[in-house]
Amino acid sequence: MFRGRSTCHLYTQPVSVAEREDVRIGVVGATGAVGRVTLELLRERGHELVRAFASTRSAGTRLGDLIVEEATPEALSAGDLDVCLFSVGAPASRELVPHAVRGGALCIDKSSAFRLGEGVPLVVPEVNGERASEHSGILANPNCCSIPLAMVLAPLRDAVGLRSVRVATYQSAAGAGSQAMQRLRDEPVDEHDLRMDWDFDGVELDEESKIRAETQKILELPDLPVSATCVRVPVLVGHAEALWVETEEPLEPEQARLLLGEAPGLRLEQFPSPRDATGLDEVLVGRIRKDHSAESGLALFFACDNLRKGAALNAIQIVELLLRSRAAA
Repeated sequence: MFRGRSTCHLYTQPVSVAEREDVRIGVVGATGAVGRVTLELLRERGHELVRAFASTRSAGTRLGDLIVEEATPEALSAGDLDVCLFSVGAPASRELVPHAVRGGALCIDKSSAFRLGEGVPLVVPEVNGERASEHSGILANPNCCSIPLAMVLAPLRDAVGLRSVRVATYQSAAGAGSQAMQRLRDEPVDEHDLRMDWDFDGVELDEESKIRAETQKILELPDLPVSATCVRVPVLVGHAEALWVETEEPLEPEQARLLLGEAPGLRLEQFPSPRDATGLDEVLVGRIRKDHSAESGLALFFACDNLRKGAALNAIQIVELLLRSRAAA
């Protein structure tokens, strides 16, 4: 039954002092929700040569011991940065990333600007970290729901193959940025509601099409049927997803638990929740059971901190993966 392939167990712990000591990192969009977590994680993981960049409005303000610099084409192309971590919208990324690349920086971009671009690796280190080395100056950080989804699907793909995927997402205010988080804090509880605040083409939300296309690219299964339904829920931080997956070969729930329990970056929990996942690097996975609507189907539920593994941490892990490879060369 099992295909003999193993999920890519890439080492994603912080790099050593020797591997990181001379690396100059710029965080672009440093004052946003993801940017602030990025700075926090870089400090936690020992990176010291870090600069913060943001818009004209935020330039000159302080983030801890850092003075925020304006993210201009001239500043990013000056040649004094080795890595740029971008947490800005797609239009700003399209404008600024090429300038940083021209200045010699490796760019990891969180927006949708480059994710599906030809020749741009879309990387989740635990799943397809080997693709990171194929970059031409730009690597893309996947959508905050595509990352945990790919991490859960990859061990199943490797063991028994995937026939179809259906997923419903329950996404927090943090996914819409700092202003959305503050709006939720200020909103009376009796006004809380579900939202579908992404662009809509009359049939599908662009968030839903992103999840389908990105999951196919990350897993290298371009023909895999993926159907997503996305909603935003009145939760401050943490995304959850309900998953129904049909496999090519039968897999009992207990076998799936063993596979997922051994997979990198995943942690088994009976009842995963966004609150329990907040502040954690792992994706919490549970409610693993048979899907009675499919001959060889499984139903699961998982949650993760969308600001950490869903965004900032994944980008930093990509950088550290490349640093480790450089040191080993």
